[in-house]
Amino acid sequence: MATKPASTSFLLLLLLSSSLSPTAAEIKSLTITSDTRNMILLEKFGFTHTGHVTISLSSVSVLPLHPSTSPDPSHLGFFLLSEESYLQILLEIQQNPSLCVLHSHYITLLFTFRDLSPPPSASFNRSFPVTIPNEYSLFFANCAPDTSVSMSLSTRLYNLQPDASPNFLSAGQSPLPSLFFLFGLTYLLFLALWCRVCHTNKLSVHGVHLLMATLLLVKAFNLICAAEDKHYVKVTGTPHGWDIPFYIFQFIRVVLLFTVIILVGTGWSFLKPFLQEREKKVLIIVIPLQVLANLASVVIGETGPFIKQWVTWNQVFLLVDIICCCAIIFPIVWSIRSLRETSKTDGKAARNLAKLSLFRQFYIVVIGYLYFTRIVVFALKTIAAYKYQWVSNFAEEAASLAFYGVMFYMFRPVERNEYFALDEEEEEAAEIALRDEEFEL
Repeated sequence: MATKPASTSFLLLLLLSSSLSPTAAEIKSLTITSDTRNMILLEKFGFTHTGHVTISLSSVSVLPLHPSTSPDPSHLGFFLLSEESYLQILLEIQQNPSLCVLHSHYITLLFTFRDLSPPPSASFNRSFPVTIPNEYSLFFANCAPDTSVSMSLSTRLYNLQPDASPNFLSAGQSPLPSLFFLFGLTYLLFLALWCRVCHTNKLSVHGVHLLMATLLLVKAFNLICAAEDKHYVKVTGTPHGWDIPFYIFQFIRVVLLFTVIILVGTGWSFLKPFLQEREKKVLIIVIPLQVLANLASVVIGETGPFIKQWVTWNQVFLLVDIICCCAIIFPIVWSIRSLRETSKTDGKAARNLAKLSLFRQFYIVVIGYLYFTRIVVFALKTIAAYKYQWVSNFAEEAASLAFYGVMFYMFRPVERNEYFALDEEEEEAAEIALRDEEFEL
C-alpha cells in the first residue's frame, strides 16, 4: 500500500516539527527534483485570523516509476495541518491504511494537481485565506504509488497587520525584533560598565578580562543583527543580507563564550599564565566542533525542513552542541581537583580554599546555565502556545544575561578580590576547613 509509509512519515515529521526552528525567511523559493517522498514538510507558521498562504508552482512534472502506472492528480497536493489534528489523522490512517491524507477530514486542503493548468505549462498560482487562528504546518503529499515529482515552488506565508500590510513573521515571533534590540542595547551598557570597572582597576586587569569585553561586544552585535534580520523578514519576507552578519557574529560569539568559560574555569591569565596540555586539547576540540555546529545552523536556518538531509543536520547540530557542553565542564572539574590536591601541601590554605570555593560556585553556575538554555528553553518552545513563542527566546536571553552577569562579577578585576585576599584569622579557619573536608572525603 502506498499510504502505509505515510503513517510512519507523519509520525516522524510530527516529532521533528515540534522542535522546528523558525526559518530565516517566510518567502521560500525551492526546486524539487525527482522526489519520491510521500510527505514533505515545507513550513510551520502561526496564523492570526488575517492569515494568508500563497503558493506558486511551475514546471510541474509527475513521472511514474513504472510505465504501467498512471498517477491520479487528485492524489497529489498541498494542505495545512494544525498540531491539534496530528493525532487524529494518525489514528485515521492507522485505521484505514489505504486512505490518502489529502482526503482526510482533519486537514485544510489547499489544492490538488487536478487544479493545475494543463501541460505544457503545468503551473499554479493562488492565495488562500486562513480564517481560523492557529499554528499550521504546510505539507505536500504524494499518495500516488511509485511516482516521482519535480517542480519549482514558491510559498508566501503571512498575516495582515491593521494597516493591511503583510507581516511575514509567525504570530508568536512578531515581538522578536524589539526583544533582540533591547537585549542588544543592554549588552552595550554592560560593556560600558565592564570597561569602567577595568579602567578603575588597571593593575588587576588580565588578558582574560579583555577577552570577556570582546565577548560582550560580539554578543551585542549578534543581537542587533538578529533584530535587524527579524525586522526585515517581518516587513519583506526575506532578511536582505542581514542573516550573513548574524551568522558570523553568532559563530564568533559561541566560540568566544566556550573559550572564555574554559579559560576562566582553568584560572588562565589571572591565576596562571599558561594552559596545561589537556586544556589545550579541549580548546582544539571545541572550536572545530563549533565550526561544524555553525554550518549545521546555517543549513537548518536557510533551507528548511523540506530538504532530505534536514533530519540529519538537526541530529548533527544536537550532537555537536551536547559534546561541546560536556567538553567545557572538564577543565573546571580539573581545576577543582588540582586545587584540592594543592591545598594538602601548600601553606596558603585560605587562598586555596577560596579558589576552590570560587571554582565550585562557577561550576554550579555553568551547569545551571547549560541545563536551562538546553532543557528548559527547549521545553518552553515545545509547550508554549504558538502566540507566545517569543517567551522561549526571552527566557534564553534573560538566562544568558544573568549568566554573564554572575560570571563577570565573580571574576571581575578588583585590587582586593574577596577570594584572593585574606587575613591570618581567615587563614587559620581555612586550614581547619580543609582538614575537615579531607577527613570527609
